[in-house]
Amino acid sequence: MFHRAVVVAASLLAAVSRVGALWPLPQSLSEGTSALRLSPGFHITLAPSVAFSAPLDLYEAIGRTQGYLFTDSLGRLVVGRGASDVSAFETAAYLTELQLSLAPGSKVNSITTEAQKPLDERDEAYTLTVPSNGSAATITATSTLGLYRGLTTFGQLWYEYEGTVYAVNTPVEIEDKPAYPYRGLLLDTSRNFFPVSDILRTLDTMSLVKLNEFHWHVVDSQSFPLEIPGYTELAAYGAYGPNMVYSASDVQTIVSYAGARGIDVMVEIDTPGHTAVIADAHPDFVACNQARPWATYANEPPAGQLRFTNSTIATWTAGLFTELAKMFPSSLISTGGDEINMPCYDDDEETQRDLNATGLSFNDALSGFTQQTHAALEAAGKTPVVWEEMVLNYNLTLSNETYVLVWISSEDVKAVADKGFRIIHAASNYFYLDCGGGGWVGDYPAGNSWCEPFKTWQNSYTFDPLANLTSDQYSLVAGGQHNLWTEQSG
Repeated sequence: MFHRAVVVAASLLAAVSRVGALWPLPQSLSEGTSALRLSPGFHITLAPSVAFSAPLDLYEAIGRTQGYLFTDSLGRLVVGRGASDVSAFETAAYLTELQLSLAPGSKVNSITTEAQKPLDERDEAYTLTVPSNGSAATITATSTLGLYRGLTTFGQLWYEYEGTVYAVNTPVEIEDKPAYPYRGLLLDTSRNFFPVSDILRTLDTMSLVKLNEFHWHVVDSQSFPLEIPGYTELAAYGAYGPNMVYSASDVQTIVSYAGARGIDVMVEIDTPGHTAVIADAHPDFVACNQARPWATYANEPPAGQLRFTNSTIATWTAGLFTELAKMFPSSLISTGGDEINMPCYDDDEETQRDLNATGLSFNDALSGFTQQTHAALEAAGKTPVVWEEMVLNYNLTLSNETYVLVWISSEDVKAVADKGFRIIHAASNYFYLDCGGGGWVGDYPAGNSWCEPFKTWQNSYTFDPLANLTSDQYSLVAGGQHNLWTEQSG
């Protein structure tokens, strides 16, 4: 999973064509040349040591896997869609059983519990064996999350042709574990609202390729669709409409659905920038609200940023994160911190008055605000996540436990590592899925996408997560994510 070194797209394609449709490629793969049929009576069993205390979400995962195997009907992408395999599989043995077992001494937690652990505590390793003679296939692991990852791989070994489900290259032996604990996808639900059903479908797709972190950029300047207890006015005034709100029940549905599929949900409320919509509920909380020309006061319209220098607003924001932490069991919550616009604060009389009254510099005031919001998260047992500007542009005093999303350019990774922070790769020059669609603001004169061209998966796979780092800094890399910003996606 998520290769440690550079992966060349051409060699990846060549490797994928060997056994099923494995994606991502496992750490270790051994295969034979024999076909194997899946018996119509095929079933997945649990070893007695697991079955006694197996969690519900493991049983559900088993049921989904068995269903996929006989309903997905994936034909080989070759002329004839598998007709040339008939002579090989028509006399092949039948596989009737896949047995799941945990190593002795392993604790039997739910998949959800394992998926929501802190990054350095997650165990996703597994071993998968599929004999060619029809004897039972096995998946062994030391956690239910590892068993789930093995089930996902097992499901990718099979093709279907005219009612027969078969594998082409058995026996198969796989040993697998992720090179990095964080493998994510960001979805922006502020610029365009996505119904819960769309998010659940996205989580299904993530689970199929072993992505394990759903970075939910739930609100932004354009809309505030999240209903937070004690702060319900934000969604009441800031959502696009009453039917475009994520209730507390919706959040629970999404978090539970994700967890059962081995995915943690990291929510983000970006502060102090990207907060214009808060003015719809609290006009006095936001500087340069709707100011024009917008290009002077924001990276994109509408302009507006929290007056974080006001102690009342800072305390209110910390309280918001306290309530947010109760809604999301993940150990990670992002406070954002990107694209702070200085003219917005320079021209705001209240912000300047606060700075003069306290004698603080802008950076010191921002540091104090960020420390206050992070203290609220840490008191709730959470680890803060920020965008790179927080550590590169403003020299804030942050805990080195903080994770930093490097997004502006992959060239910035070294500078973040030199400060000792843990890194999540999100570079726009490799991982932004919204690039290349042209400019979305009507009066933008260039008319192009700021991060063009479109980032293909081949381009992403040429990324080296350890480039320019010293060997002592390798351990700072937690992983990476693709990012779908939705100004033009919906």
